Amino acid sequence: MTVDHDRVLGRTGVRIAPLTLGTMNFGRWQEEAESVRIIGAALDAGITSVDTADVYAQGVSEEIVGKAIKDRRDEVFVASKFHGQFGTDPRSAGNSRRWITQAVEGSLRRLGTDVIDLYQAHRPDPRTSLLETLQTLDGLIRQGKIRYYGTSVFPAHQQVEAHWLAEKYGLVAPHTEQLPYSLLVRGAEREVFPVARQYGVGVLTYGPLAAGWLSGKYRIGAAQPESARAELIPGRFDVTAERNQRKLAAADALAALAEDNGLTLVELSIAFALNHPAVSSVIIGPRTHDHLEAYLKASTVQLGDEVLDRIDDIVDPGTQFHDRDTGRDTPSLQPAALRN
Repeated sequence: MTVDHDRVLGRTGVRIAPLTLGTMNFGRWQEEAESVRIIGAALDAGITSVDTADVYAQGVSEEIVGKAIKDRRDEVFVASKFHGQFGTDPRSAGNSRRWITQAVEGSLRRLGTDVIDLYQAHRPDPRTSLLETLQTLDGLIRQGKIRYYGTSVFPAHQQVEAHWLAEKYGLVAPHTEQLPYSLLVRGAEREVFPVARQYGVGVLTYGPLAAGWLSGKYRIGAAQPESARAELIPGRFDVTAERNQRKLAAADALAALAEDNGLTLVELSIAFALNHPAVSSVIIGPRTHDHLEAYLKASTVQLGDEVLDRIDDIVDPGTQFHDRDTGRDTPSLQPAALRN
């Protein structure tokens, strides 16, 4: 992979490679030794950023990252997250000052570093004032424990609120947003991406293969692919389910489009995610060295207007097939908000 030195993480000025190594699999579906090898290979190939979270394998992922980058810390832009419940205590979760100040110390310790480059709120917290969260993260920057902070899967209106609060109270505003984006999950194009560009927010997207739907295995007439995710949440992957028929048809059409242009569907998918001007870097989660090589190759593919127009014909810009594909449950669409 050739590092694109014109890519920067929003308004931070930090140069970032097109691909970021995601580590959700590490310590859960991937053993430590193989995980360490993949991190080393990714860095050797020019990837400069690694994304993890305290809840990934309940801290094990952060520990693996810490071991892998111990002698290369200055080379790596390290991103982690807080919010999800850590351990058995339900109070060890959320976006409160109480939990953030505890969570950051645990992440620093597991990562073996004295500063986290990017610290992200993994999800919104309806129980905590957004101002309290921003004030706490602003304080961590001033203490030198984190360099930048961001959000993950925050809707556009909350991002606007965050920037308004930061301006009103003299705080550092969020630097990044992390969210799913792919050929099949394009909702971010409607509101989030325009807001991010307006405020100079760097965007890290994940799920470029739409949780496997764009692996090339989901084709009309093919057998139901096996996957760990399908076992956990079968309803979102069952190709026989009526709600997934349109998604399957789109995945099949996109696979055919890739073949017509001499590409794999993986290459088409990664290239598409990287093409949007709001996207700073695309997070990948390789489980093997072969997966990593395929992603690296895909990051060099350039798509012409004809191919991009054909993609828009298959999946309308700004749309997705299921609301849950956004990575969160939308409160306003839950029964409690819809019933009197």
